[in-house]
Parts: sequence; C-alpha cells; structure tokens
Amino acid sequence: YLSQCVDIESLFLSTVLCSAQHSAQPETRQVNGIVGTVFYFPERVLNSGNLLYGDLGSIAHVYPGKQSNTNLEKRYKNHLHWNNVTGVFTLSDLQIYDSGVYTVENTDEGKTKHIFQLTVYYVLSKPQVTVHDDISCSVMCSVENGREVTLSWYKGGEILNQTSSPDHNITLSLPLKLDEQNRDSYRCEAANPVSKETAVVPHSCIESDPSKVTDGDERTRGCLIIAVICVLVASGLVGFAIYLKKRRNGHSHAGISFFTG
Repeated sequence: YLSQCVDIESLFLSTVLCSAQHSAQPETRQVNGIVGTVFYFPERVLNSGNLLYGDLGSIAHVYPGKQSNTNLEKRYKNHLHWNNVTGVFTLSDLQIYDSGVYTVENTDEGKTKHIFQLTVYYVLSKPQVTVHDDISCSVMCSVENGREVTLSWYKGGEILNQTSSPDHNITLSLPLKLDEQNRDSYRCEAANPVSKETAVVPHSCIESDPSKVTDGDERTRGCLIIAVICVLVASGLVGFAIYLKKRRNGHSHAGISFFTG
C-alpha cells in the first residue's frame, strides 16, 4: 500500500512538473515582413546569446565583448546582422524564403527565449479593371496572386464578392456586372496582411450608363434632332418648289407648241 502511495505521489509530481514546463514555454509571436526591407527582431541580446532558426539551430552567436558570428549558414552571409550597441538582430533584404520560426535566446542574465513566427510578403501591385461590355458594363478585376492575397469587389462599404487561391503562380480574376445606377460607387480591392491596393471602374463604362446623361447632353441631343428635322423639311420644300417650277415650265412649252401649230 505504501509503495502504491509513493508511485501515485511520483506520478502526481511528474505531472505537475510537466505542466509547469509546458506553461513555461514562451508564446510564439506572429510577425510580418516585406520583401526587400529590413526586419528588426523586437528582443535584445546585449552581451551573450543566440539567434536560432527552425531546424538549423543557431545561425548567430553573440560572445561577450565580440561581434556575432553570422557565417554559420551560407545563405545568411551579409544578410543577418547584430548591433552591438542596441543588441538587436536584423535581417536585411528580406525574401520569401526567410519566413519561418526564429528564437532569440538571451543568456545575459540566466536564460530567456523569445519565439517569433516570421511571415514575409510581397507588396501588392495595383489591380487592373477591364471592361468586357460597355453597354451592360460587365467588368473584370485582376491582380497577380501571392501569399494570402484576396481580391474583392465593393460597392460603397459593402463587399459583394471575393476570391483567393493557394496557387501563387496564377493571376487572380474576379468578374462583376454592375447595376445601371451608381456605377462609380464600385471599387476592386487587392489585399494581403502588409498591403492593400484599390482600382475603380473605368470611365468608359461609367459614361456609357444612360442614367449618367446630363441635362446639357439632353439639350444638345434635342437641338441636333430639331436641326435634322429642319434640314429635312427645308430639303423637302426646296424639292417641291423645283418640282412645281418644272411643271409650270412644262405647261408653258406645251401652250406655245399648240399655238404655233
């Protein structure tokens, strides 16, 4: 019985220790970077410590009183730096492949770890809106795809439809047929976690909307119609006058011929 109690107590202590160790694990922070820029890890190592990356282990080691060794992996040469004044690690000229889990390990006083899940994104290009049919105003919005890119159509503040794709090598496209009214209230938006770009409907489509005709346009159209009618009437009158004149001349010649005979 005593042996069973000891076993239970040992199991309990082991469970408590495992739980404590698990709870002591640092929380992984989600951070974003942009291709071509510099990323600053928001934790410092002033005297001694490491920067670890995924399964590679330490990619930079800081010795007391010395510069960091950043040549442990060839791909980080002239790419990873440590500032001996601020104690901050930086990655310059970020690329998509720099995404991953990094651990800043500080051994200045004791040992602390800070884990970062870095995700690197491209800055989005501006989406392009093309008109397929001017009369019905059917349009297509397109943008080059990438990591976590969404393409959306909005009318005012309301989202109408949206698309995305895990295939980063394609062009995202999203069609839309606009209503006859308020066509200029539509916009297409491409977005990812680090950037957002917007495009509007081309004027050729907006101006083709009959509801967009102004009073001035109506007056001009009316004047043109009246002018055409006047020309037709005048042409008719002139033609009729010429016909009458020819007819009179014909009668006159006939009378003279009869008298002479």
